[in-house]
Amino acid sequence: MTAAKSFFDARDLLLRHRTDYERAYREFAWPALDQFNWALDYFDVIAQRNDAPALWIVDAPDSPGLKLSYAQMSERSARMANFLRGAGVARGDRLLLMLPNRVELWDVMLAAMKLGAVVLPATTQLSADDVRDRVQIGGANVVIVDSVETAKFDTLDIPLTRISVGAPREGWLDIADAYDASPDFTPDAPTRATDPLLLYFTSGTTSKPKLVEHTHQSYPVGHLSTMYWIGLKPGDIHWNISSPGWAKHAWSCFYAPWNAQACVFVFNFARFVPKDTLDVLIRFNVTTLCAPPTVWRMLVQEPLAEYPVKLREIVGAGEPLNPEIIERVRHAWNITIRDGYGQTETTCQIGNSPGQPVVPGSMGRPLPGYTIELVDADDQPVEEGEIALSLAHRPLGLMTGYANNADASAYAMRNGYYRTSDVAMRRDDGYFVYVGRADDVFKSSDYRLSPFELESVLIEHEAIAEAAVVPSADALRLSVPKAFVTVRNGYEAGPELARSVFRFSRDKLAPYKRIRRLQFSDLPKTISGKIRRVELRRREESRDAEPARLPGEYWEEDFPDLR
Repeated sequence: MTAAKSFFDARDLLLRHRTDYERAYREFAWPALDQFNWALDYFDVIAQRNDAPALWIVDAPDSPGLKLSYAQMSERSARMANFLRGAGVARGDRLLLMLPNRVELWDVMLAAMKLGAVVLPATTQLSADDVRDRVQIGGANVVIVDSVETAKFDTLDIPLTRISVGAPREGWLDIADAYDASPDFTPDAPTRATDPLLLYFTSGTTSKPKLVEHTHQSYPVGHLSTMYWIGLKPGDIHWNISSPGWAKHAWSCFYAPWNAQACVFVFNFARFVPKDTLDVLIRFNVTTLCAPPTVWRMLVQEPLAEYPVKLREIVGAGEPLNPEIIERVRHAWNITIRDGYGQTETTCQIGNSPGQPVVPGSMGRPLPGYTIELVDADDQPVEEGEIALSLAHRPLGLMTGYANNADASAYAMRNGYYRTSDVAMRRDDGYFVYVGRADDVFKSSDYRLSPFELESVLIEHEAIAEAAVVPSADALRLSVPKAFVTVRNGYEAGPELARSVFRFSRDKLAPYKRIRRLQFSDLPKTISGKIRRVELRRREESRDAEPARLPGEYWEEDFPDLR
């Protein structure tokens, strides 16, 4: 059996049993691959004379946008590969790709795969210092950058092949010349499935970013699990609200939808406006949607029931989704947001797959190809512990390791497991419930508390848009739960709202879990949009046990009438 046929067979099994979890999980096996290049052996094969839409980019709600077929994307990427080869890009070269959602991003991603080059995706939000770090740490020798971002590279004295996208820039090659190159591409050698393909910087929610290495099989083939979780089918119009430069963009703006032969849909908004997003869903007949919790929390502030969307599948990822948000969407649209779990280091590991009962508060069951273990600090199996993947049954979607950081790789993959640093609980029915990051869970009065659990209750309050809970020093209890919150439109932060939130906490939570301190504040986030609880925790750790109140801060004892 050829590698390509093995891949097609694995994919087709998941598509056939899209709503039959038990059978898909039982029968699926990762394809055994030796030489495999997803762009050449899969994408170009399905693209032959294929006029079905592959990519649809819309820049304004009243614009038809740019829609390209599979056949067109295959030809464009072949021309791009020949252009890059002519510019000196060779197999194994490291290419920093810093583009917004424009067609050249997809052309370059496919072209780099065909060439055997290694791509370092980067967000356009990086500063000049960030750019320098990523070029140096990643060992990039080629940069492909949107022309409005090229000034960030002006002070770099590192030898680089520089290619700009957009308006021509002096000293930079113009990518527009790529489309005059030959449409006939011939690879210089076979690609091994284990050859490096992607180097992703982690988002740095709890530590400095690390460089995650993925191969020609771990992401392109590994994202069969993500395709299955989303529930994609051929012909779907799939919108993943995600910024380029992060792993989630590759998850659902590239591999998962194209593995299913669906159309990747992109709407470029200058700033996120919930009403515009809902209008776009309707106008462009989007059938499947993936959005981070931040987006869902903003969407539910609109009257969703007034928007007749044609969505069949909706999912949330990036952070766990609070049950209150899931219920609001289900009530409006009669569709359940299905949560899923994975990391930059992996593809989707755990998820609520289509057609299965969704247990409120659960992130689902292990996806096809993944065997999930929960272990304690001594690597012993437990019912609540750190999510771990056995290296004896290594899933294809797991990274090879952290590039240029052998110590970090060894620590993450110690004692026969890849350890995620995320804590979960396994229910009797096999569903997993997210508890929190191992570093986020804390003790108060000797009780172990999950910030995520408390945050999920807090955002049920009608005035709270987002919340982050961390320990705050307390002379008696060692620490108490403190919530940093942002308020929804139409509400005003102040003592009356604080009193209301404390009362709500007392009504909804056991005494040892109650929120004891509250601060109205913007929440620090990574540039990928994840809340940095670690920063809030450090702020609290630097304070005395009996500190003076900060602006916008209230303590439960400030309101004696609550007792």
